[in-house]
Amino acid sequence: MTKTIRIGAAALAVSLGLTVSAVAGAEAAPADVARQCVTCHRTVSPLQVKDWAASEHAKEGVTCADCHGKDHTTVDDVAKVTLPTYEVCGTCHDDQVTQFKRGKHALAWAAMKAMPAAHYQPMELIDGMKGCGGCHKIGIKSKEELAELKKQKMTYGNASCDSCHTRHSFSAAEARQPEACATCHMGFDHPQWEMWSSSKHGVRTLLRRQGIGPTEAAAPTCQTCHLPNGTHENRTAWGFLAVRLPMPDEPKWAEDRATILKALGVLDPDGKPTERLAVVKGADVARLTQEAWDVERSRMLKTCSLCHAAAFADGELKKADGMIRRADGLMADAIHVVADLYKDGVIPRPQGAKHAYPDLLTFNEAATEIEGRLFQMFLKHRMRAFQGSFHANPDYAFWYGWSEMRADLTAIQEAAKRMRAQAGK
Repeated sequence: MTKTIRIGAAALAVSLGLTVSAVAGAEAAPADVARQCVTCHRTVSPLQVKDWAASEHAKEGVTCADCHGKDHTTVDDVAKVTLPTYEVCGTCHDDQVTQFKRGKHALAWAAMKAMPAAHYQPMELIDGMKGCGGCHKIGIKSKEELAELKKQKMTYGNASCDSCHTRHSFSAAEARQPEACATCHMGFDHPQWEMWSSSKHGVRTLLRRQGIGPTEAAAPTCQTCHLPNGTHENRTAWGFLAVRLPMPDEPKWAEDRATILKALGVLDPDGKPTERLAVVKGADVARLTQEAWDVERSRMLKTCSLCHAAAFADGELKKADGMIRRADGLMADAIHVVADLYKDGVIPRPQGAKHAYPDLLTFNEAATEIEGRLFQMFLKHRMRAFQGSFHANPDYAFWYGWSEMRADLTAIQEAAKRMRAQAGK
């Protein structure tokens, strides 16, 4: 549903000094409200006005007041402006917001705040959104969090939807392009953009854009696989950390995964669930039942089968599962090396640690070089090994992932020998 109050588009265009085409069909707020906003902001923030004027919102009669309220009318009452949230977007886009709330993007802010080391970081990187918060802002925030952000003058990123549908054009066409994902899904721990763009999927998309090959040729983008048919609900079978429950039937893999879960603080040394399991569940970063995992795997198989034979798609996904199994073996060996250093008193346990396991969720808060290497092995190289496999990028899976993990394990083992020799243990 779109709110409309009928006003002649041509008359509105003349009164605002815009072209008729810029606001063709604009039938939203009273003309005086629209005129007042645009007249001022054409000077204060002219490109915002241009973005809005070229948007579907302008064509459908949605103006500044619909999203920002009517209380701010002069330079002296800027504090009264209302910043839109996903709920404001839901006034007209209820289906999309409902889907968004079911997906992992909606939990991005909560997931960041749940990380044990988040409060160690400079405020500019988190609430200031110059680091982790710059991408995790897509997540839903509580009213209390929004109030605190406004108090700190950290109001960028309230709306969530504008992470993909850039203000003030809010273009659906833009959000359908893979570049819309590149801002966040790139770099250190999740280089999906680099993986996809240099995979056969990404290369084919680029070639098709250049007019090489038929326009109807299959060229899967991020949205094709992760947001099929325009849904706003996104989730993967393995989740961000590539751990899951229940445990696998293979004893060695079950043992290795248990070691990783202990290092994530989800299991205690005896293999029993900890309070942190509820945090992982709440942040939706892992599938914790076979049924939940099967749902996501079935969705992906259905998408893959649009281009590939079902048996081929199933086989390729199972190979990527196997890559996780092998990466877990290296990861568990490295965790044991560092855990034994804690247990034998060669290096002190992390502050607040209840047992002799490194806390992988503290990420870069490493007290020693060997712990830092372990964290990088988990967060950077293990990620690339399995993500590269699922994104059909052999170079990332092998050279930037598996090969680096092997080098990490060797370096950690050698460093532990030197540290033990120095400590006489």
